[in-house]
Amino acid sequence: MKYVLDTHVWIWWNMRPEKLSAKVRTLLATPRRYEEVLLSAISPWEFSKLLEKGRLGVSCDPEEWIHQALDMPKLRLVPLSPTLAYRSTVLPPALHGDPADQIIIATAREENATVLTKDKIMRAYTHVRTLW
Repeated sequence: MKYVLDTHVWIWWNMRPEKLSAKVRTLLATPRRYEEVLLSAISPWEFSKLLEKGRLGVSCDPEEWIHQALDMPKLRLVPLSPTLAYRSTVLPPALHGDPADQIIIATAREENATVLTKDKIMRAYTHVRTLW
C-alpha cells in the first residue's frame, strides 16, 4: 500500500509525533507495513509558508530541517508535474478550494495511494482514500 502524507502529518511526524493518531503513528513507525510513503513537492513549500507567517518555528536552519525531514524510510518526493497541476484543477466537486490540498489529493489519485490526514474536509471527500 502507498500513502501520501498531508503536510501536517509530515511536519508532526518530524516534530510532534504524539499529535498523530495512534494508527498513523504506528504505520509510519513500521516501514514494513507500507510499500512507499509519498510527499507532494507542495508540502515543503507549505512548511516554508508556515515559517514565513510565524505559525511554526524550528530551532535549526529551516533548509536543514527540510532535508532531515525528507529522510524517512521509503519516502519519495513527488514533483509537481504539469499533469498533476492540471489534474488538481479538475477534481470531482465537493472539495474546498485550498490549492495545496488539491495537489495532494491529485497526487494520491494519480499514485493510487491513501492520504494520511487529520483534515476533516479531506477525509469527507469521497473521491480519495484517507486514513487517520
